Amino acid sequence: MEAGNKTGILEFLLLGFSEDPELQPFIFGLFLSMYLITVLGNLLIMLVISSDSHLHTPMYFFLSNLSFVDICFSTTIVPKMLVSIHTENKAISYMNCLTQVYFSMFFPILDTLLLTAMAYDRFVAICHPLHYMVIMNPRLCGSLVFITWFIGIMTSLLHVCLMMHLSFCKDLEIPHFFCELTQILKLACSDIFLNSTLIYFMTGVLGVFPLWGILFSYSRIVSSIKKMSSSGGKQKAFSTCGSHLLVISLFYGTGVGVYFTSAVTHSSEKVSVASVMYTVVTPMLNPFIYSLRNKDVKGALGRLFSRVASCL
Repeated sequence: MEAGNKTGILEFLLLGFSEDPELQPFIFGLFLSMYLITVLGNLLIMLVISSDSHLHTPMYFFLSNLSFVDICFSTTIVPKMLVSIHTENKAISYMNCLTQVYFSMFFPILDTLLLTAMAYDRFVAICHPLHYMVIMNPRLCGSLVFITWFIGIMTSLLHVCLMMHLSFCKDLEIPHFFCELTQILKLACSDIFLNSTLIYFMTGVLGVFPLWGILFSYSRIVSSIKKMSSSGGKQKAFSTCGSHLLVISLFYGTGVGVYFTSAVTHSSEKVSVASVMYTVVTPMLNPFIYSLRNKDVKGALGRLFSRVASCL
């Protein structure tokens, strides 16, 4: 490797969780299991939504997109880590690392914006039920998803373009299990002011404003629910929002947890363990939250399994 040469970098080293050889089989088995559960669970949600006409609504259109994004997010990180453990090779090429940086930023941005779109959908459904299908028409839903992808693509591309102009003249060992942008910036020997400024600015814009939109939507939802005279109507409204609220809490809670962990500790292992929550655990739990807490999805699952059983 040529220190300080932007084009001379051949590879980085991902140090992972532990160098203890006795722990590697356990880590490999644990992450392989979680990855398979994530992929199969989210694929099942997508299959159920696409195959059941009762779920062809804006809410489940956004949910199927969220499931697809969760599969892609885990696939960006976990397979490379499993290969590294299996082959005992921690190296990752410069271009592959850039690619991982891009997608490890892109998919969380999509998650944030899709959860915001889902909050708006619940707001319209509960606060303006008579106009729901008019407002949440296919054109608007498609436009919201397109805007989400456009913002994710452009933001991630901007970060990677700035990163490509950096020189790396320190030890190129990344104390993490994937190429995380802030960890890589610590290895740079050139000025990272623009990179850091962009991170803080985009975190504020894409973190605070969507969260504000979600909180505003649910404040109006709670206000509308309180005005309902029927206890059955209140229960139905809360049940349709419960799963979404739980997913939002898990997503933002783990993100904030990672931020504070990295701020208060210098232990790379603790930061890596905290990062597992939002990169692996959250995408794995989302299908369970929506299938176990949502009557519509549970009913659709039952109908799907009945059709499968009748074909055997």
